[in-house]
Formats: sequence, structure tokens, C-alpha cells
Amino acid sequence: MTQAYDLSTLPADLHPEALPAHIAVIMDGNGRWATERGLPRIAGHRQGAKTIKNLVRCCKDWGIPVLTVYAFSTENWRRPRSEVTFLMRLFDRLLRRELTEMQRHGVRLRFLGDLSPLPESLQTLMQDAMAVTRHNPGVQFNVAVNYGGRQELVEATRYIAQQVACGALTPDQINEEALTHALCTHPLPDPDLLIRTSGEQRLSNFLPWQLAYTELYFTDLLWPDFDRAAFHQALQWYQNRQRRFGGLAPAPLAQSV
Repeated sequence: MTQAYDLSTLPADLHPEALPAHIAVIMDGNGRWATERGLPRIAGHRQGAKTIKNLVRCCKDWGIPVLTVYAFSTENWRRPRSEVTFLMRLFDRLLRRELTEMQRHGVRLRFLGDLSPLPESLQTLMQDAMAVTRHNPGVQFNVAVNYGGRQELVEATRYIAQQVACGALTPDQINEEALTHALCTHPLPDPDLLIRTSGEQRLSNFLPWQLAYTELYFTDLLWPDFDRAAFHQALQWYQNRQRRFGGLAPAPLAQSV
């Protein structure tokens, strides 16, 4: 079941047929945003959570079906204990507070990553939220929590090895499709566009397999400042890219519809 989008708010210079079907976001700069304002780092995370909510709503309004955000990496456990504890509580509060609204807007929520190290109460909330929203017709909103791209590839390789060991798969059947099916993002399409804020220009162990042919957009804006206008600018940039996929250059996306 899919949702019919009302594109009346889509900026006139964006072409509906050339919008990315899947956008991935590395939300960077919450701490710096707070520090620049003389606030504790947790204030940046609170503001960043509001930015996420607004982006999901924008995807709904503009007809972008899949959004994946990098909320907490496997490396983020190295941050100060107080900050990690705050982030776990923030996830908990946001789920309890926003689930009703996500339901109202038809959002399908999915968590990517190894949830087992998280507090048990939070794991339960996440599992319940995924179950409740599983059949919603709107934006597929994926939140990567305790996610690491290399670890995902290790787990996928281990799964395939087990399939070979039990006779369900032969070595000759191991190909890109088999590996893709073993990833936690299956059956989602690969991202068309990656957005990273705060001026950093690296993937930071985020979806390394899935981003092989993704357009990479970097902005100096800190994540809490990434508003609808900044999203519009990123989509304008995307629609003027030429996606070659290893072949000859086609016309820019904005001209190919």
C-alpha cells in the first residue's frame, strides 16, 4: 500500500519525477551548534531532534518515499557516558511523544543496526513502534541506531557462510544480489542522495555498500540549522547531477523528465 502525495507545496523548480526515491542523511554538528551558543551539547541534540521531525514532514509533503538517518553509530559509545545516557533517554522520549503523530501521518518506522546493547525498555519501545507502524502507507523512515557499516557487512558475510554450510546456498550463488539480501536495509532501494551536514566530507562507516553509486551532498550547515530551505537547495543540486552508473553521461536529472 502506497500513499498518494499532495505535491502542492513542492517548490516549482523541483521536478516530481526526478526527486530521489531514497535519501540518506548523516546528521552532523549538534554538539558544535550548542557550543557556538554557549549551551551544553545535549541542547544541540534536542534541537537536532526537531530538525529530524521537520525533515520527515518535508519528505511527506514533497513525495520522497524513503528517508534514512544516522542517529547513533557503533563508534558513538566512545562519547562521554553522560551524553550517551542522554541520547538513550532522548530516543525513549521521542518515541513515546511522537509515535501518535507518526501514525497520524502514515509514517513507517524502522530501526537499522544492532539494538541488543540498548536499554531493554528502549528496545521494547522500538520493536513495538516498528510493529505498530509496519503497514502505514506513508514515508518509510529508517533510523540507524548502533549501526556500523563494516559490522553490517561482517554479519551479512557470516549469514551467507551459514547458508552455504547448511546447503541452502552454493559458493557459485554468492553474488551482489545475495549479499544485498543479507543486509539490514533489504528490501529498500539504495539511497539516491546522501546529505551530510557540518562541512565534514566522509561516510563515517555509514551504508558503505549501499552508497556505491549515491550522489554525495555536503553542506557547511550544522544539523540543527538544516531547515526546509536547505533541503530544497540539496534537492536542486541533486536534480542537476548526471548519474552515469559507470556508463556514458545522460542528461541532468532535472532535464530528463
